[in-house]
Amino acid sequence: MLIMALSCFVFICTKASAQEYWPPAKAFQTGRSPGVKVKLISGNGATKTYVMVFAPGDEIMSGLIEFAVKYGVKSAHFTGIGDVKTAKVGWFDKTKKLFKVNALNEQCEITSLIGDIALYNGKPVVHAHVNLATSDGIVHGGHLLEGFVTPTLEIMMTVEPVPLYKKLNTEFGGALIDPAIK
Repeated sequence: MLIMALSCFVFICTKASAQEYWPPAKAFQTGRSPGVKVKLISGNGATKTYVMVFAPGDEIMSGLIEFAVKYGVKSAHFTGIGDVKTAKVGWFDKTKKLFKVNALNEQCEITSLIGDIALYNGKPVVHAHVNLATSDGIVHGGHLLEGFVTPTLEIMMTVEPVPLYKKLNTEFGGALIDPAIK
């Protein structure tokens, strides 16, 4: 009886730990960051710098996309620090042309968040990488796919006046910045 129960337990654990993959061009959900506050802190010429402060429960990618749409961003770069209660970080698997999802289901320090925004098919696209430190001090990093903030995230966002455009890279399966596009 114990052996049977143990084998069922192993089967359930194996089934539950199936690896998740996301496509590079996956659309991110919006409307998941209602607590984000934005303030313009510098406006030197056409270049503008904003601070974005996320509230507990806000989803990072959703907030970044919503900011880009609301402020008409055509080119930007950003950095951030803070904390998440859960996150999904991607590692690009060239053979599958998909991001292998690494889920972190514990509070983590965002030791580094960097990224950019450019246009693809007339819409802003956010590309972000993150380093997340778990309670044991181990840092996990990669392409930010999803992250729910707690207690806060502070992002410094610089919006540039010259638009940047992305072009579909068929080898990668995603849109990459192409400086030649005007």
